Amino acid sequence: MKKLVLIMIFLGCKAISQAAGIDPFISKSYVKGSFALAGKGMVSSILVSGNEWPGVIRAATNLQVDVEKVTGLKPAFLSDKTANTAIIIGTIGKSNIIDQLIQDGKINVAGVAGKWESTLIEVVMNPAPGIDSALVIAGSDKRGTIYGIYELSGQMGVSPWYYWADVPVKKSEALFAISGRHIIASPAVKYRGIFLNDEAPALSGWSKKEFGGFNSKFYSKVFELILRLKGNYLWPAMWGSAFNDDDPMNPVLADEYGVVIGTSHHEPLARAHDEWKRYKGGKWNYDQNPEQLRAFWESGLKRVADKEQIITVGMRGDGDEPMTAGTATALLEKIVKDQREIIEKVTKKPASETPQLWALYKEVQAYYDKGMRVPDDVTLLLCDDNWGNIRKLPKLNEAPRKGGYGIYYHFDYVGDPRNYKWINTNPIQKIWEQMNLAYEYNANQIWIVNVGDLKPMEFPISFFLDYAWAPDAIPAEKLKQYTIDWSAQQFDKTYAVEIAEILDLYSKYNGRVKPELLNDRTYSLTNYNEFENVVADYQKLEQKARFIFDQIPAEQKDAYYQLVMHPVEASANLYNLYYHVAKNKLYAKQGRFDTNAMADQVAAWYKRDEEITQYYNKTMANGKWNHMMDQTHIGYTSWQQPEKNAIPKTIRQTSGSAQTKPQMGLAIEGSDSSWVSNEKVNVAVPTFDHDINSSHYIELFNKGNGSVNYQIKAPSHVKLSTAKGILNEEKRIWISIDWGRAPKGKTLANLMITGSDGTKLSVPLSLNHATYTNQIVNAFAERDGYISMEAPNYSRAMSNRPIFWKTIPNYGKTTGGVLPVPVTSPAQNLDANTPHLEYDLYLNLAGTFNLHTYISPTIDFTNSDGLKFAVSIDDEPPVIVNISAGYQTDPAWRRSVADNIKIFKTAVNFKKSGRHTLKYWMINPGVVLQKLVLDLGGLKPSFLGPPETFISKSK
Repeated sequence: MKKLVLIMIFLGCKAISQAAGIDPFISKSYVKGSFALAGKGMVSSILVSGNEWPGVIRAATNLQVDVEKVTGLKPAFLSDKTANTAIIIGTIGKSNIIDQLIQDGKINVAGVAGKWESTLIEVVMNPAPGIDSALVIAGSDKRGTIYGIYELSGQMGVSPWYYWADVPVKKSEALFAISGRHIIASPAVKYRGIFLNDEAPALSGWSKKEFGGFNSKFYSKVFELILRLKGNYLWPAMWGSAFNDDDPMNPVLADEYGVVIGTSHHEPLARAHDEWKRYKGGKWNYDQNPEQLRAFWESGLKRVADKEQIITVGMRGDGDEPMTAGTATALLEKIVKDQREIIEKVTKKPASETPQLWALYKEVQAYYDKGMRVPDDVTLLLCDDNWGNIRKLPKLNEAPRKGGYGIYYHFDYVGDPRNYKWINTNPIQKIWEQMNLAYEYNANQIWIVNVGDLKPMEFPISFFLDYAWAPDAIPAEKLKQYTIDWSAQQFDKTYAVEIAEILDLYSKYNGRVKPELLNDRTYSLTNYNEFENVVADYQKLEQKARFIFDQIPAEQKDAYYQLVMHPVEASANLYNLYYHVAKNKLYAKQGRFDTNAMADQVAAWYKRDEEITQYYNKTMANGKWNHMMDQTHIGYTSWQQPEKNAIPKTIRQTSGSAQTKPQMGLAIEGSDSSWVSNEKVNVAVPTFDHDINSSHYIELFNKGNGSVNYQIKAPSHVKLSTAKGILNEEKRIWISIDWGRAPKGKTLANLMITGSDGTKLSVPLSLNHATYTNQIVNAFAERDGYISMEAPNYSRAMSNRPIFWKTIPNYGKTTGGVLPVPVTSPAQNLDANTPHLEYDLYLNLAGTFNLHTYISPTIDFTNSDGLKFAVSIDDEPPVIVNISAGYQTDPAWRRSVADNIKIFKTAVNFKKSGRHTLKYWMINPGVVLQKLVLDLGGLKPSFLGPPETFISKSK
């Protein structure tokens, strides 16, 4: 029974703790054998050896502060004294106290000692003279000890984001450490870090306001955050900044804290790019200016030769541009050779003993593919395409490299086809899918992610670093639980499930298209009510987020606004802005009197955007984060950001162009056309289908000033939301069918609309009251000329061990993604046993039609002849589709990442009407299916594709 109680106590923090490789060990209630950190007005002392690493002492001092924040009691901090109860902290082989405990047999460090960044946390009775009991935190190395300290802080109730997102500390009068041997195992990825980049205007403006710039005061906050998140690596801000030059204490503090410093992919030998300009460097060309460049690199490396670094080697063009066209591979190899000679000269040890990386970024990968090589001890840093799609991975059968492989990934980017810097647009489902590839293909030496301004990327940063530590602890099936646990960690359990859903949905919505790319044409205003539906979805999400904001305690509101409310509120507002731009243009085309009202709405939403930014910068947290939302995001005309936001252009009717007399107009769902007077209505309302039982609408609108009386007559089986009234501006009238009174089969009907202005319009309706036989049970069926199937809703998944199909819920643009796993499986030859998905569908006609297959914009990371899948109907031979072949050009790639999808059209033949099976076949791993749409002649353009047309009938 006591064990059950313990499980219940720990349930709330279990998943996040396991993600870091350790079980929860802190309780707010006493359990037999547990150690009292605090309780009954008493608090245990913190004991650290005087010869400990300065970074460990600093972290232990932070623990002292954390304990006081949580309990209200400040622990004594001891180095040469003892106490009855103590938290003993130290590094194996460094701490006199810890080494004595090992020598005395008080702790067993087997499985920890000698490991990389591993920790033992254990309750020990009578560990030393004068100490009755202790909680021992023993690290295998400096960071192992530091991670143990911050693991304790996190489990006590101090979020890693307590400073960077104002997450309040969870108070507790009592804290107990559960007996047992708790191990933080070594991380799966050796170096795990973030890159502060594209930092103007937001992070640069804020850091200048708060600290005077990117100095050691600023970076001390960054270092602590990285370590609390169990990261260990940083590429500092570099546009107009120079980490080692701006403040000499920057590298000193980094080394003391225990954070490994690197420089970005185009900044060799610990030199910031800005330093070349500062010190009036000549040509950034090694062929023409080698002496000055070598001296520049050597003097830069000397500053940090005694610090823990990963040295970038290689060279790109000036300002992170490509090298000069025609640059020879031999020259680049000479550059690396000469750089390694500098490393040996400065460090006075073999170059192979200094960690180095060569980033295969953009065109540099082409040099590697053409045969350029670097020494085996240099880590090859493979890269994504700047849009979250990994470009290259190691071959599974190639010999391992001493330096291994790493990944440079992006949550933020400046460049083609559009900057994306404003807010988080990175669903963890996509991060998981791509970084799982990296993990399985053994690119695990370095994971570094471009996080832009750091804020507002808090959630994906947490996930990226947690996943880098223990990928096996967070399979796709646990992504939802991870989000719930992260939400509970920042707030509490009260609304953790609801907050997790908000985080999941807003990042999914923003992941469909970057806000900087969103405009009035992105979503269809007329087809499938697409734009209206996505705006409504965001409004529902905002209402849910606002409800929670109103309910939570006052001390949580600033953190909640930063992490949850702001991205939802700001994004919902932006969607409303462009939605009303689209409506304004449609209304102008149709001559609606409300055209100007839509323009006014655009102005109002634009003003609201300014107010949201003002609140974030000036009001929230008493202005602590002023400038952090300075990033422009409205008014792009090219890939580069505008200098300032600009309201989208709208159309206004002038007094001379506006119609003065009232006149009724008609618009129909699914069409941008309109009709007046006695014009023939040549477009039908979308089909009313018995099995889908949908409703559709028409809109009556006024083209002038005044009012019009209207009346609508319909057959008895056609139901209207309103049949008559007075039209002042516009009126949406919903139409539904009473199927109990409707005639069987496919029939036509008409609505007769009359108005006091003399309008007489006849609107055609199409009804499908066909009764399907039992063969239509649980199948996808035709609707308005298409059949739409969401990938996860397959009828059957045919696996062939060890290969099976995995669904990633909420992945991609609609319902989810499906992919074959393991992702390291070999390419498949097509036969009856090849893994495939089956979708049952029903057609009322025969013929050849186009199948649209929606595939994630994955790049051929094998760098072979492309990634492939195949499709077939029934027992017909599969048609192979290469998802890489048509995307080798820059324009095609731009479209795939801007739309975040690749859509492939394949002609498929149905020899007869009736029931069929569509089969989607695996050929290569890494291909993620999101949606299938069969165009039977009625498919209309849309951004997300048409809604699913599944029919489920009981026999």
